[in-house]
Amino acid sequence: MDLDLNPELDLVLTRELNAPRNLLYTCWTTPEHLVHWFVPKPHKVTSCHLDVRPGGACNTTFEVDGNLMENKGVYLEVVPNEKLVFTDTYTAGWKPAPEPFMTAIVTFEDLGGGRTRYTAVARHRNAEAAQTHKDMGFHDGWGTVATQLETYAKGLMK
Repeated sequence: MDLDLNPELDLVLTRELNAPRNLLYTCWTTPEHLVHWFVPKPHKVTSCHLDVRPGGACNTTFEVDGNLMENKGVYLEVVPNEKLVFTDTYTAGWKPAPEPFMTAIVTFEDLGGGRTRYTAVARHRNAEAAQTHKDMGFHDGWGTVATQLETYAKGLMK
């Protein structure tokens, strides 16, 4: 899947996960599952509203060190079991966000044998925003979340 990456704007994490892509996609698109793995522990998701369709809401609230962080956005593209694209540039009803940060592109590629190539791209509007996200720990944080996703999905397979 060609994403036309720009190294100045796009941060990329790719992992091979030991879980089938349909299950990983379900974990990404079902609030009851997403709350268990979506932020690095010990932080947690305190609320989640997902309307998984282009233009549908993608809203989460995290608790990080006792502080609540709201993330409101919309889905731009949804290809079941293959790709999710969502952004905080807009909120529901295509209302522009006052301080957009990024667009996320998450892909799930079937590798066979219950394995999936999982790629998460955080695309930013400028190099400064990308550097800020990198300095915030994008690779460690999103890597931890990928591991938590894999562990959670494997637990559902039992």
